[in-house]
Amino acid sequence: MRRSPLDKFTILTVCSGNICRSPVAEQLLRAGLLGIPGIVVESAGTIASDGDRMPPQAEALSVAYGADPRDHRARYLVENHASGAQLIFAMAREHRKAIVTLWPRATRSTFTIREFGRLSAGITPADLTEIAKMATDDAPARLRAVVALVAAQRGQVAGADRPEDDDVIDPYRRDDATFALSGQQLVPPTETAVRLLRLAATIVPG
Repeated sequence: MRRSPLDKFTILTVCSGNICRSPVAEQLLRAGLLGIPGIVVESAGTIASDGDRMPPQAEALSVAYGADPRDHRARYLVENHASGAQLIFAMAREHRKAIVTLWPRATRSTFTIREFGRLSAGITPADLTEIAKMATDDAPARLRAVVALVAAQRGQVAGADRPEDDDVIDPYRRDDATFALSGQQLVPPTETAVRLLRLAATIVPG
């Protein structure tokens, strides 16, 4: 039987070169969401050179947080990547702007990863009551619903103290300390996203 595009839920992570921040996020999300049917995790870069490898520091960062960077190859962000994703995590505001310029319909499903973590941090199982009533074998539908729920938090949840607090610092060609800082900014909101997405995919009526 031919599967409908709605049978999957694609998450896209985006940075500049697609060799540091977005692949680490991609790999952490893939590892954290392993076992949930229908989820596809991909990445791309706004100025990426197709086929580039991750630098050693970025690979080491991914491994340190339990992910696998070995098969990553960079790819340049095109419209089809954005239009085919149901949730897009930009690594910084500049990438979010590039994404919605490329595919304006992605506005409500595109967040910086730190913004998503901030918006979703206060969501509890009680907020997922309607999602819990959805079919347990349709994780993609449940995840589309939770993305809409997080988007609705815009304007309801306090903004970042500073605009740049919604960005993950770019460590490319910088020292190990900057790579460590990039990881410290990236990993907590990624873990928050994993927890919420897993909860939405698996919660049942209480």
